[in-house]
Amino acid sequence: MLGWEFPPILHGGLGVACEGLGRALSKKARLTFILPKGASTSLNENLRLIGLNQADHSGEDSGKMEAFSVVEHVPSDLRPYLDAETFSIDPTDLYGPDLGAKVIAFAQKVTQASRHHDFDIIHAHDWMTALAGLEVRKQTGKPLVFHTHSLTYDRAGPGERGWIYEIEKNILKSADLVIAVSHYCRKICLDHYEAPPEKVVVVHNGASPVRSFRSSKPFPEKLVVFLGRVTAQKGPGHFLKIAQKVLSSESNVRFAVAGTGEQLHPLMAGAVRLGIQKKFHFTGFLNRKKIHRLLAMADAYCMPSVSEPFGLSALEAAQFGVPAVLSKQSGVAEILPSARTADSWDTDAMAAHLIEILSKKGDLRPTVVRTWEEAAAETLVCYQGLLSKR
Repeated sequence: MLGWEFPPILHGGLGVACEGLGRALSKKARLTFILPKGASTSLNENLRLIGLNQADHSGEDSGKMEAFSVVEHVPSDLRPYLDAETFSIDPTDLYGPDLGAKVIAFAQKVTQASRHHDFDIIHAHDWMTALAGLEVRKQTGKPLVFHTHSLTYDRAGPGERGWIYEIEKNILKSADLVIAVSHYCRKICLDHYEAPPEKVVVVHNGASPVRSFRSSKPFPEKLVVFLGRVTAQKGPGHFLKIAQKVLSSESNVRFAVAGTGEQLHPLMAGAVRLGIQKKFHFTGFLNRKKIHRLLAMADAYCMPSVSEPFGLSALEAAQFGVPAVLSKQSGVAEILPSARTADSWDTDAMAAHLIEILSKKGDLRPTVVRTWEEAAAETLVCYQGLLSKR
């Protein structure tokens, strides 16, 4: 399995998904995970992870350690995103300089590392590992599974046709099987990348077990949470408009934005411009423990993403019993039937849904959340299908 992000180094949902799926798969099959090890990472050669099911009532990890199959790091400075502070250099450069050279170097080193392992399937996560997956398949002849969590279409819009798009288009056509994280994501693969329909299957993400709890707020108002990278893709501008419309009807509400990104400072300035800055809390990046405490205080969760292949943070909110308002342009809505949905640009409808939730009209609590064990079982079926053809 090839990835470029993994806890404890986290910048987005892909690392969480790799850990959750990988941990569940390792209970059913022998799994080797190959990751970049840049100079800035703190990962050890033999990675050991904190068991996510060992949380106490406060949401703190008990400290019990569990081995995670085999993890190998290849020397690479391949990083998923730059820190928020570096966006002042070039707001359009999400990945840092010389990315193309780093992706190629990563592919070469992964190909070398793979010679020391015996395996049946190559499983590559997202476009940064696409070249590596193709090179390993060329060297070994093993079937290649490409797992798409996010595409250029989602991050930059349908008009973007740069070299990253071309890598994605090539791997979507060339892989033996493509796993999309939602039917919404699969449709994008087919409509905008011309992926062969018979090759693209859907395996929804899951959630790692956590013991939920409720916590009192340090203020009397209701709390609406936005959780994730504060980038154009996530719709922070929509969230600001939604907040303004909710406050015009319900003044007893506050809003929390948890995350960083190139849209954070414009969002803060927008709140000041609208005169609602006193109703906003901008927390910056939060670790898992602090996210759980925030969700334990939340009365509603809002995800107005412009294009969201999945949206793991919505599952996290659901685990804490927080009702959600989600963009119709998201995959997680497919497995959260209790969530209220609207088009990402329909801020009137989203505001109305939030007002309904905050007034507690009807039972809008989330239903049972899907597990990574379910996702792993479906992934194994995909593996078996590929191997049976050979």
